[in-house]
Amino acid sequence: MTGLRRVIGVGVYCAVCMGAALAGQRDPNPLVEEGSKSFHRPKGKRAAVSLSFDDARTSQVERGLVLLKKEGVRVTFFVNPEHVKKRLAGWKQAVADGHEIGNQSLAHPCTGNYPAFLQNALENYDLRMMAHELDGANDQIQKLLGVKPTPFAYPCGLKFVGRGLDVRSYVPLVAERFIVGRGYLDESPNNPAVCDLSQAMGTPFDDLDFTQMKNRRRRRQGRQVGYFCWSRNR
Repeated sequence: MTGLRRVIGVGVYCAVCMGAALAGQRDPNPLVEEGSKSFHRPKGKRAAVSLSFDDARTSQVERGLVLLKKEGVRVTFFVNPEHVKKRLAGWKQAVADGHEIGNQSLAHPCTGNYPAFLQNALENYDLRMMAHELDGANDQIQKLLGVKPTPFAYPCGLKFVGRGLDVRSYVPLVAERFIVGRGYLDESPNNPAVCDLSQAMGTPFDDLDFTQMKNRRRRRQGRQVGYFCWSRNR
């Protein structure tokens, strides 16, 4: 429970810090400045935060749903269908509670530089194979949970297939199928007026306590206002 309480705290802190940065500093980037003029948040809000959890871990439904409901927090769960099947009743409850369900592919392909992914390496994929990953996961999630995902999370935050001269970005595949594609291990929040939602940056807070989270946000104050912060329950 402590980990999930930290996550809820992260969301509040990100929203406050980004709002303070926007209010107190002027961004010298003319593109950002122009974007700020054209984008207006509803009801006078100055920043927003999105919390998301990956991998459809059993702890997310067994322990997380109760706490999230108690705190009145709704989040995005990026899931793999095979993991959903292991706790199907729990994931149906997540939908009933109003949480968003996102796609994280069928088999979670990642770089083969990580030993756990040697048999499922992005370096051995092509765009056709990745399209199957995206479409297959969407179809299965819809059959299992009755919802069609509109956001996608890049497994390991990586956006390529192939190697060497055959490397290709699969961001266009995501752009064709989803409203947003969320990254991982990125360095900044997103400016909603100018960012590319097909490869929105996600800021990780894995294994950090609240003091470390605050220090990380302080280092980023003054950058463009954004709205994607990311964490997961281990």
